[in-house]
Amino acid sequence: MRIALDPYMHRHLSLPELCRKTAELGYEHIELSPRADFLEWWAQPRVYPERIQGFKKALKDHGVKLATLQPMYRWSSPLEDERLAAMRYWKKAIQVAVEMDCDTMISEFGRGASPERSAGQSFNTPEACEAAFWRSMDELIPIFEREGVVLSIEPHPEDWIETMAPAIDIVRSIGSSQIKLSYIAPHTFYYGDDMAAMLRAAAPVLAHVRVADTFNHRDSSSLRYVVNPPGAKVRVHQHLDMGKGEIDWDVFFSTLAEIGFDGVLSSCVFGWDERADDSSRFMRSEIQRYLDRYRK
Repeated sequence: MRIALDPYMHRHLSLPELCRKTAELGYEHIELSPRADFLEWWAQPRVYPERIQGFKKALKDHGVKLATLQPMYRWSSPLEDERLAAMRYWKKAIQVAVEMDCDTMISEFGRGASPERSAGQSFNTPEACEAAFWRSMDELIPIFEREGVVLSIEPHPEDWIETMAPAIDIVRSIGSSQIKLSYIAPHTFYYGDDMAAMLRAAAPVLAHVRVADTFNHRDSSSLRYVVNPPGAKVRVHQHLDMGKGEIDWDVFFSTLAEIGFDGVLSSCVFGWDERADDSSRFMRSEIQRYLDRYRK
């Protein structure tokens, strides 16, 4: 198992400094989420040979490896110009992963078209987004298979698919050994009711999990959070330190042990930029404590 740090709370650091910080915090792997100087949100990767070589050198110098890269592009947009742009960006990002010796990429099923162009429109339906997703997968699967790079996909709150059961069905129906599934612990209360059952069902294709805590937004008569105006269509969750929310970590880690999970497990906390170092160190220690408790 590779235990990685998602360094979003350290995003102000340069890539070389990020490698130093990751090692200092006790991690041997980085889960590189989108950042403006590498894989920018929704845009062409901001990379060139000197930047790649500098990043690779820093990884080596600090004894850190790149576990995952996370592109975020509009591959599920029913607007074909957005989808085609996403395909160009994806193909470049896969090249970057290969050059960085990174064997796993992660992403989301997607929310469809850009919010600026889809607000108030009727075309951005789950069915249209899924059709766009399948067109994109037809283009990308052969590339992932040729390059030997795994793509692990997560359902996300507000995506055209938010729950775990249909996400498992879709990934398994793709039928490629390079297309896998992610389970994001702080999204658990959107995924379904039984975390252990969902993890067991996902086991044949589960390659990546993210660890952070959250509150159950459905508890207290769905009034754990109060949103005004009442009935507004929002998706609320957190990425907190373990123990600050309501995830049952004994169930989570014991089930991972039960299914023999051996993929990438990342600390993915966003909640406290002002205590990013302390949070990251705590998460590394707490993750190890649970792994040791349930190690077979």
